[in-house]
This record gives sequence, structure tokens and C-alpha cells, in this order.
Amino acid sequence: MKNISEARFLNEMRSVSANMYRLGWDERNGGNISYLLEQDEIADFLDPGSVIRKIPLGFDARALSGKIFLVTGSGKYFKNIDRDPENNLGIFRISGDGSTAELLWGYADGGQFTSELPAHLMSHCARLSVDPENRIVMHCHPTYTLALNYVHVLDEKQLTHTLWQMCTECIVVFPDGVGVLPWMLCGTNEIGEATAKKMEAFRLVVWGMHGIYGAGKTMDEVFGLIETVEKAAQIYMLTCHMPRIGTIKDEELRELAESFGVSYRRDFLDI
Repeated sequence: MKNISEARFLNEMRSVSANMYRLGWDERNGGNISYLLEQDEIADFLDPGSVIRKIPLGFDARALSGKIFLVTGSGKYFKNIDRDPENNLGIFRISGDGSTAELLWGYADGGQFTSELPAHLMSHCARLSVDPENRIVMHCHPTYTLALNYVHVLDEKQLTHTLWQMCTECIVVFPDGVGVLPWMLCGTNEIGEATAKKMEAFRLVVWGMHGIYGAGKTMDEVFGLIETVEKAAQIYMLTCHMPRIGTIKDEELRELAESFGVSYRRDFLDI
């Protein structure tokens, strides 16, 4: 077996979590990431038949039976992931009956997966039904995105429209818009189910007064989605208290989307 420290998927997780912490998106143990792995990706590094221990999931995950995930740990600080991945991350397989996580590597100090695992796994199910290549679910607390929650109506059309108007690239990067949930108790099956329902239509979901969820094919794609929303939210927060003199008009947003050939939410424009 090769040393798992050489695995591309592990080093992607280490790199992106360090960057998210550096940007202030994941203070303390705020935020979590899950990465759906292929069997052949882990074959050189782990024996799938060697289960370290079984961790109860607390919900029915039979839809993902046999799937293998790399997931950040509960209570783990993002700033520590890069230097100590084996204690702060875990790789596990969903059991055949969907009731437990079969730990294959990590959580070496006796820990377990993030408390937000229901939202992650349910979101994976939703995104896989839309696009079988979606493998990443990422949750974090970007500063300006969170600040925006307190001064802007939390309506999907209005919030998406505002963000699209902040940067020319926005409608091209997330043409499907941003889903929105009201404040809900985190770490529950209920918020997991609500997030998954939104993930059927959106790759980005704002948790009111909490943070944002992103999903996609690669770490770069999902990080870039959240990064673009955060930049747009920052521009809004820097300008919302001043008179609006210029803006990107809806006709121009439509021109942008159609020029780049993206399928956008036409109902989110007032044309």
C-alpha cells in the first residue's frame, strides 16, 4: 500500500480547508466538507475490507450504501487539518443497511464525522440525482455572505438578482441562482432534508443567519462558487449604504448569460 499522505484527494482536502480558514470562512470548528470518493481512488492507499470501527449515523442512509466519503471531523478546527489530517479527517463507507459509517481511516483520536453529516449526505443524494459527477459538498461561514443575511430580504429571486448585479461574472458562474433557507436548528435531519430539497434545483444554498452550502464536481468548482458569492456579497455590503448610481441591467444580465451559453433562471430577471 502507498502512504495515504500521497493521495491526491487527501491533499485537495488539506489545501482547500487551509485556504478556507485563511480567508476567515471557517473559524474555530465552523464549517465542514465531504468528498465522495471512487473505489479505485482509495485502492492504492486503503484496504476496504479493514474496518477500524463502526459509527452510528443516526439516520437512514441506504440510498448511499457502499459509497465512500472523506469528511471533516466533529469539533475539529480547520486550522489543524493540514498539519494533522489523521485526527481531523476520516474516510468511511456507508454500511449495507445505511445505519452506520464503517471507518477505514482517520478520526484517530476517537472522534467522528461532522454533526452536519445528515445535510451533507442528503445533499449528495440530491445532487447525484441531478448530476452523477457531483462529488463535493462544502459548508462554511463567509463573512460578507453572512452579513448580507442581516440587511437583505432572504428571498431566492431577490437575493440571487442582487448578487448577479454585483459582478459581471456572477450570472455566468452561478446561473442556477442561490437557494435560501430561513434560520433552522443546525445538525438535525430536518435541516438536512430542507437543504437536500433545495439542492435539487441549486448548487448553492444559503442557511439564514448561519452560512452557505455549495455542491459540485470538484473542490475547485465548489470553492469557486462560494468565492464568487462572497465577492459579490462584499461588494454589496461596501456599497449598500450609498446611493446606487450604476448597475448591471437585467437586459445586460440576459445578454451575458446567453453570450456565455449558460442555462440561467430566467424567472429571476424582471424582463
